[in-house]
Amino acid sequence: QVHLVESGGGSVQAGGSLRLSCAVSRDASARYYMAWFRQIPGKEREGVAVTSPGGIRALYGDSVKGRFTISRVNAKNTLYLEMNSLKPEDTAMYYCAATLSFRRTWSLEEYEYNYWGQGTQVTVSS
Repeated sequence: QVHLVESGGGSVQAGGSLRLSCAVSRDASARYYMAWFRQIPGKEREGVAVTSPGGIRALYGDSVKGRFTISRVNAKNTLYLEMNSLKPEDTAMYYCAATLSFRRTWSLEEYEYNYWGQGTQVTVSS
């Protein structure tokens, strides 16, 4: 079982920055692909970014490319999402997710991820 706990959400004005953290259970931190998703009420969950187990590779959703950076420090069992140039449309609940492998190739498809945190709210005001 993998346990994920997000933190760092809050309210910020457009153009500002936030850094989200996700504490990962120790036995999973270095073996799993780790990702961030977000969801607005009434809409499907959207993949934001995923990083490989070693943290060398990353894949981003089109809406956040160039503004968000995913990273991980396995020695600290922590996943991060650095969010810059925030826009009101970034307002959402942000979730940390993990998977050991993908059916074909790595992706930001929700169904590929087996473990989820409870989420942390990010609100961006104009």
